[in-house]
Amino acid sequence: MKLYNTLTRQKEEFKPADPSKVGLYCCGPTVYNYAHIGNLRTYVFEDFLRRALEFNGYVVNHVMNITDVGHLTSDEDEGEDKMKKGAEREKLTVWDIAEKYAQAFLEDMDRLNLLKPTAKPKATDHIQEMIDQIKQLEENGLTYVGSTPPKGGAGGNVYYDTSKFEHYGELAQLDKQNAETCPRVETDKNKKHPSDFILWFVDSKFGDQDMQWDSPWGRGFPGWHIECSAMSSKYLGEQFDIHCGGIDHIPVHHTNEIAQAEGASGKHPWVKFWMHGNFLVLKDKEKMAKSGDNFLTLDTLIQKGYDALDYRYFCLQSHYKKELAFDWEGLDAAKTGRRRLKEKVLSLGTTEGEIHQSRIEGFADAISDDLNMPQALALAYELMDDVSINDADKLSTIKKMDMVLGLKLDEEVKVELPPEILQLILDRNKARDEKDWAKADKIRDKIQENGKWIVKDGDGGTEVIPK
Repeated sequence: MKLYNTLTRQKEEFKPADPSKVGLYCCGPTVYNYAHIGNLRTYVFEDFLRRALEFNGYVVNHVMNITDVGHLTSDEDEGEDKMKKGAEREKLTVWDIAEKYAQAFLEDMDRLNLLKPTAKPKATDHIQEMIDQIKQLEENGLTYVGSTPPKGGAGGNVYYDTSKFEHYGELAQLDKQNAETCPRVETDKNKKHPSDFILWFVDSKFGDQDMQWDSPWGRGFPGWHIECSAMSSKYLGEQFDIHCGGIDHIPVHHTNEIAQAEGASGKHPWVKFWMHGNFLVLKDKEKMAKSGDNFLTLDTLIQKGYDALDYRYFCLQSHYKKELAFDWEGLDAAKTGRRRLKEKVLSLGTTEGEIHQSRIEGFADAISDDLNMPQALALAYELMDDVSINDADKLSTIKKMDMVLGLKLDEEVKVELPPEILQLILDRNKARDEKDWAKADKIRDKIQENGKWIVKDGDGGTEVIPK
């Protein structure tokens, strides 16, 4: 396999530390609201990656965290507490908000047919691991305490001193001098350097947090970045193979994760391959966000008559490193494309044969070339259109391909039809039995007039399926 490594800005041959196993960490959701489809594109890309690795014979230890600890809305230690903001919006406790949206996210994963991670650690269950890593950074001389205690308290926040970490900014290719002269946060006067960041908040300048814990530095809560480095190190070790996330994580979150993990362990590099998915964008290249009119969830799509797998198919049509422009016309095309491919597969019957080696090798080459999923999808269509391959062999081969595509192509869709449609089916079957073709055509047109249903005629009579 060859994968694009953000750390080196080039495509490299992938060789895990263990020839048969892969340690994979994916930054998980902050559970204060529903995930929007832009967020979900990243998790779909990561699912393609895991499936491609397993297709190539690796056993994948896939860890995805759940951020259920309050952290500030900016990557840069400023703004409101996301969890507190969600609790105030819905008049619930922060703990209830975390549970509600964690479950909603896991449901989205199921609907998109994303493989379940090996471990889904919650931040609130790993506060001690975060404290232990901060203590190790402190012992290694990489931290300091702010000189001005927040709100007149007994101590200040704990900061990471980026000037003392040799490799700071390598992932984002930050020029050290520019990083020092271009401040990220102008309001925090306790920072020695603009790129320094908070490891532990003793108190927040935006009011008391509902989630707080005792620590050697005072009662408070962890910075966002420390949770990922602490939990990934616990579940995957001090060095592992692949770390994934969105491209917006490169300059701050992932850069700070590296500083924490390597600063604590003294081992470089912490992660060999860094992989980042690009944005889903709307008109005028507008990035999707959890505020405003462009906040589209998976439920939004389903309520408009789409299947979650239509969106998975939509994501298949673009490389993960490219921006993907979303519009309803594109999703309509994806819905039609998925339905047609599924119909082709279901028409093959249920008898399986041999996997067609040249077809599956071409597919393997595509997914192993930095996850070229558009090419992999095109090869699936080529297989289905190849009249030289018998149906049984096609079925076995497409099922093997679908282990990566994840479209459930051979699964029959069970649809509960409305009573009025069921009655029209009975009326049409009767008309056909009586050879009243004009009446049968009229009923067919009535079933299809709202655009939701397609009528198909078979040996068993009239069949109606979702469009």
